[in-house]
Amino acid sequence: MTGSAAWLALLPALLLTGHTAVNARLLRRPRRDATTAERVAVLLPLRDEAARVAPCLRSLLAQRGVADLTVHVLDDGSTDGTAEVVRAVAGEAPGTRLRLHTGAPPPAGWLGKPHACHQLARLAGDADVLVFVDADVVLRPDAVAGAVDLLRRAGVALLSPYPKIVGAGRLVQPLLQWSWLTFLPLRGMERSARASLAAAGGQWLVLDRAGYRAAGGHAAVRAEILEDIALARAVKRAGGRIALADGSRLATCRMYDSWRELADGYAKSLWASFGSAAGAAAVVVLLLLLYALPPLAALVPGYALVALLAYLLGVTGRVISARATGGRVLPDALAHPLSIALFAWLVARSFHLRRRRRLAWRGRALP
Repeated sequence: MTGSAAWLALLPALLLTGHTAVNARLLRRPRRDATTAERVAVLLPLRDEAARVAPCLRSLLAQRGVADLTVHVLDDGSTDGTAEVVRAVAGEAPGTRLRLHTGAPPPAGWLGKPHACHQLARLAGDADVLVFVDADVVLRPDAVAGAVDLLRRAGVALLSPYPKIVGAGRLVQPLLQWSWLTFLPLRGMERSARASLAAAGGQWLVLDRAGYRAAGGHAAVRAEILEDIALARAVKRAGGRIALADGSRLATCRMYDSWRELADGYAKSLWASFGSAAGAAAVVVLLLLLYALPPLAALVPGYALVALLAYLLGVTGRVISARATGGRVLPDALAHPLSIALFAWLVARSFHLRRRRRLAWRGRALP
């Protein structure tokens, strides 16, 4: 590569980091201390979550600013005493509107989580807004009201407020927010009717009930590993709009407690994130060239300055993303090349395990 070509190779990283900065300024954020008079149903699917569901439940029972709030909890075949924990926490606040339901096993053609969410949506009664949360999410007392308020102010049928990620995986987990801030045009996604231009995080989803029904609900995504993104696409296909938001000031999510949990969690879904093995390979190679190669290229005589600038552009993008979404800035951002390399390995491992039919989650085999 000639010297001028090497400098030209900086252009993609420069444009992408600039796009990260633009998206960070455009990112929607729920208001604090908002209120809503709408009927809201919070829906919590659980399967073997006894060890961590209590903080989530307590945060749901502490919600304020919602005049009509019901919490529906579905025990999806747990064997670890999850239902007993739910009853114990509910007993701490007698009179609260928390309902514990026993879920039915998923029928043929359904995966576990979509079926659990489908049952919960049917139990929500006449609610105007459905708020799906996972057991590892802890909400601030004004979180539900703020999210519902933003759903209406943005004029969308589905809002995905990303919580602040805590726990294991500091090298990999921040890539979630960084990826959509860097590669996804947020306002373009909101305006576009293209179903392929969609993103969402299933840890915390807020949906207009009518828009959810028009999209076919979770029945429309019954066999999807990434049911959150599939649901967002279904909403768009039905004519609804979707939006992402920074929910880091209102919610935390402890997805994994160890590297083993993280690796297994990513294995079950990464293979489905790119459409095909060829698509995954193209994305991984691009990321490695843009962000993992520069530290190695710095060792080649004559390319040290270009490589350093390329590295700093990647780090700058991570810094912007972390500041915009409540993440840790330093020293995590400095390890961006290593984060990309680990992500590439996780993608390869996901495809490998799927080919060998060794994927499972929560005791259930995955297709």
